Amino acid sequence: MTLLYTEVEEELRASVRDLLADRCGADAVLKRAESEAPYDMDLWKTLSRDIGVAGLLVPEEYGGAGASAREVAVVLEELGRAVAPLPFLTSSVLATKALLQVGEEDLIQELASGETTAALAVPLSASPYRPLPETVTVTDGVLNGEVRAVAGADVADVLLVPVGTALYRVEAADVRVDVVPSLDLTRPVATVTFSDTPGIALGRLDAREVLSFGAGLLASEQLGVAEWCLGTTLSYIKERHQFARPVGSFQAIKHRMADLWLDVVRARAAARNAADLLAADSGASGEEAVRDRGLAAAVAASWCSEVAVHVAEESVQLHGGIGMTWEHPVHLYLKRAKSAEIALGTPGAHREAVAALADLPAPA
Repeated sequence: MTLLYTEVEEELRASVRDLLADRCGADAVLKRAESEAPYDMDLWKTLSRDIGVAGLLVPEEYGGAGASAREVAVVLEELGRAVAPLPFLTSSVLATKALLQVGEEDLIQELASGETTAALAVPLSASPYRPLPETVTVTDGVLNGEVRAVAGADVADVLLVPVGTALYRVEAADVRVDVVPSLDLTRPVATVTFSDTPGIALGRLDAREVLSFGAGLLASEQLGVAEWCLGTTLSYIKERHQFARPVGSFQAIKHRMADLWLDVVRARAAARNAADLLAADSGASGEEAVRDRGLAAAVAASWCSEVAVHVAEESVQLHGGIGMTWEHPVHLYLKRAKSAEIALGTPGAHREAVAALADLPAPA
């Protein structure tokens, strides 16, 4: 096990960061957030075609990169740093993980190319520690019902719908997708309605494993959000002068920044540990391997989600009046951090899972 980044991971980071810097600056993200099409699908196709991020989890025999959760975590860090409006988490992580579990080869190949985008039709707030809401029924291969707060549904070509222990494939053109107001302007959610919609059964799905996998990797995106907020705030307090001196020179500000730095360092360790274990044990199914994966994911999710919110809140305050304006992008990071805090399980739910998996007393 190593928490350090490999040379390949650093090269991947550099490629993604350079492209995002060129095509996904703060002004571009804010402009898209104010439009009717927040997702940048042209950028998504470029990332998928030129860098191959869409197929990182997909084995090479299916047209993917044959990479692991470690490389996926690096990409999520960079997407978090840019609050990039892209369906990577929903399509290339959650949906792809579900397809790999059921062994659906044809659709996996389509997702790996980036030409097709999928979304797992579960609420963004779905938790790995409780059953999914039973809001969709299936009769003779026909689906009826609705799923609320589905992320990525508005740009998905295919919807993967868990019903009981089965996973169904539904074409997005056959369902009604209504985008609803969301706190995170860069990750819209939608209500998906099925009305006598034909579906194809793909196989048996363990939704808990998929959601736990997603939560463990979402921690890396939260790390990226926190790193951007910390770095941007540090630069600002060095330049902003008050009483003829930089505000960063005041002792109270130094202490706050030091505390934030420590929080981010711990978050990096937790996120990297989760990514490493999810990568190393991706093929293992033993009881100990499953426990270790779940424990690492729960630790990272519980810590990184709260750190991202705290650092973003401090960033807004330490930016002073400019941090309260719509034009400054820091509010996008706070909204991404706050919405991600309750995505794929709340911090409290993850802490309870940590206590259970580590055989510790339940947290107060």
